[in-house]
Amino acid sequence: MAERRSGQEPSARLTRAAAERLRAELDELTGPGRANMSVRLQHARELGDIKENAEYDAAKNEQGLMEARIRQIQAMLKDVELMEGPVDADHVGAGMLVTLRPLDDDDADEETYLLAHSKEERVAGARTITLESPLGSVISGKGVGDTVTYAAPGGEFSYEVVSFQPNA
Repeated sequence: MAERRSGQEPSARLTRAAAERLRAELDELTGPGRANMSVRLQHARELGDIKENAEYDAAKNEQGLMEARIRQIQAMLKDVELMEGPVDADHVGAGMLVTLRPLDDDDADEETYLLAHSKEERVAGARTITLESPLGSVISGKGVGDTVTYAAPGGEFSYEVVSFQPNA
């Protein structure tokens, strides 16, 4: 990978695990995925006139979505910056699992989120939010017991930071 010029942003910021998962997904899509799509399209063509063939149309739409995902992954991995775990364990930051308690609903369960640089990050049992998202931007830098409020299309929501820990 060529060195970035001054001021040039990386194509994506990912953890090593997310980058490896995306590489594996790309290999699957460009290898067996394309082969399977080719077979599916051939089968759909054999069903008759492609102008009035719903199965062919569906296969072409799915092929388009698959090719768009391939381009998206290739763009992310083109000049990826691999991120290490959180450096400041005293405050919420990227790479941390954050448990929040909704303040608007007395019966609501606590919710756990992974605060990440990219929506491509994944952790079992936690929803991913990015630093740029409305919720992610307000919880970044907070500590246990802090309350945050953010506006979303569904209204205004308030949470209390219950706990956070580095995603190991």
